[in-house]
This record gives sequence, C-alpha cells and structure tokens, in this order.
Amino acid sequence: MIRRALEAAGLLLASAGAVCAAPVADNDYPTSARVDYVIACMAANGQSREAMTRCSCSVDTLASILPYDRYVAAETILSMRQGVGQAASIFRNTPQYEDNIAELRRAQAEAEVRCFK
Repeated sequence: MIRRALEAAGLLLASAGAVCAAPVADNDYPTSARVDYVIACMAANGQSREAMTRCSCSVDTLASILPYDRYVAAETILSMRQGVGQAASIFRNTPQYEDNIAELRRAQAEAEVRCFK
C-alpha cells in the first residue's frame, strides 16, 4: 500500500514536472511587461474596450517580432536618453544604440499596421 502511494506520488510529481518544464518561447514577454505596455498604450489611445483590444494586439505583435531582451534594451536606451548630463549623452551619441532603437521602431510600426489600421 505504501509502495502504491509512493508510485502514485511519483507519477503525480513527474506529470507536474512535465507541465512546468514545458519550453517557453524565447520572445515571451512577462505578463507584467505586457500589462505595462497595454496600460501605457491605452493612456495614449483612449480608455475604451476597443483601445484595450488594439493595445493587446499591439504588444502581442511586438512580442512575436522582437525578443524580450532586445525590447528591454531598446526601452532602456530610450529611457536613458531622456536624462540630463554626461551619462544621458552617451546614450544619445552612441551609434551602436541606433540599431536597437530602429529594431524597436520597426516592430512598433508593424504592430501599428496590424492592430490600429
């Protein structure tokens, strides 16, 4: 009887492990990042159900094009550019950062076409 219970527990743990070990897409954005994006998008596009649907579509499109780590890098660069002083000027005057920003802008443009037109 104890052996059966242990076998059942082992099967249960093995099946739970299989569910938890399911591969996650490389470009899967965390829920909190998606929510932040949708809230900011709705602030710019209206606080309506339609805006929520379009903004959700937009972040899903963005996530399908741009891996999360590159999204974070581009958003960080844009955020740092808004600062003042020498540290901020580094982010404004470094050509290598332009590729990151351009990649984000292309993904945002595609999301605009797919979700807002």
